[in-house]
Amino acid sequence: MANMTIAVDDQLLRAARIKAVQQGTSVNEICRQAIEAFAQGAGDTEARLARIKALAKKVRVSHEPLWPGREALYSEPAAR
Repeated sequence: MANMTIAVDDQLLRAARIKAVQQGTSVNEICRQAIEAFAQGAGDTEARLARIKALAKKVRVSHEPLWPGREALYSEPAAR
């Protein structure tokens, strides 16, 4: 596995280390995951949009109202 050196603001790195410890991980692991996601195209906007459109096609949409409407409610005889 290759090593990499990056320049990061001291305060940013400190905040990242604190958050990483709280999440039970390391800044190194967070960076590795971010680079992996970037390389695999997980951040690709067009791919995400295509996935959303594909899911939207699977959703059944009814254009019927969810309730009969005010007029229908008032025109029904009252239950006694």
